[in-house]
Amino acid sequence: MLPYVYHLQPYSPAPETRPVPDDSASGAQSQQQPKPSLCKESISVGTQTERSVLSKNLPPTPPAPTPTLPYPQAQTPSPPPMSDRNADPSRGPGVEIPYNVDWIFPRLRRPSLLWYFTSQIVITAVGLFSKFMLTFWNTTHVHNRERLVNLVGKRPKGVPLVTVSNHQSCFDDPGLWGTLPVTQVCNTFSIRWSMAAHDICFTNKWHSLFFMLGKCIPVVRGNGVYQEAINLCIQKAAEGHWIHVFPEGRVNMDKEEIRLKWGVGRIIYESPTIPIVLPLWHEGMDELLPNVEPYMFNRKKQVTFNVGQPLDLSQFVLEMKRRQVPEPEARKLITDKIQAAFRVSFPVPALF
Repeated sequence: MLPYVYHLQPYSPAPETRPVPDDSASGAQSQQQPKPSLCKESISVGTQTERSVLSKNLPPTPPAPTPTLPYPQAQTPSPPPMSDRNADPSRGPGVEIPYNVDWIFPRLRRPSLLWYFTSQIVITAVGLFSKFMLTFWNTTHVHNRERLVNLVGKRPKGVPLVTVSNHQSCFDDPGLWGTLPVTQVCNTFSIRWSMAAHDICFTNKWHSLFFMLGKCIPVVRGNGVYQEAINLCIQKAAEGHWIHVFPEGRVNMDKEEIRLKWGVGRIIYESPTIPIVLPLWHEGMDELLPNVEPYMFNRKKQVTFNVGQPLDLSQFVLEMKRRQVPEPEARKLITDKIQAAFRVSFPVPALF
């Protein structure tokens, strides 16, 4: 493992952390409005009567004309929402739910025997297909493969594993796991849990069934870190499972550096047992399955798969909890550690 040394300074809020709105402040301001002065009530009744009679005899005042500007007036954009604590999928502006996936989460929280049986069939078929595509139809070079194999199969019982990687193709998951042994890639009890876009993988009942049995969790992109997908990942981490996350949040077709999403930070911070974090990096998956139509698999392509050093964030996370660092600040700091590990472990000149 990399010898990470954490120099913890006295806590100060990060500049990028959004404050949570405080409803009590607005209520206090409304209660402290100055009361009207009583001296205004000392006007005599006769004077008020004379003014009311005069106002009735005067003609009505015409409305003031609206001035016409020689140029269109700019509109002030509305500020973004200050908190993402709501877990309602309809909360986010512009978030469209093509198919209701609410029925999936109870089944994934408490899988039945029938679910495990059918999931084993799906996992085996997909695992064999992934191994065929990466081993026979194409050439894959894996660096430090034994690290991933050992952490998947031999890590301490009850300790979760969180793998994080870049995202270049729709076949990254499950394709990359074709590099694992058959006993792992075709085993529903050892293969990863992974979040998949709700508007791509869960668009109807049959697609939802297939990806659900493939241990994919529907995530509503743009709906914040407080949603059912992240909650379910935290539960699976508490049970000691392997969770894979694409922290870029989308397929990075331009291969540019993207600020990682904070959902992975929340999973690590709120897990009862602090997970082992394993950074991964791959190149060439977008040539195996291009991101342009007709979306057909290619042959004889080169794929490179790098397994980085595991990150031990235990002391770092425990120290933040001891100092009672606010959760939004903590998940940002954890995510920054992962982004820094990407730069150190995989220094790609084109990106960094």
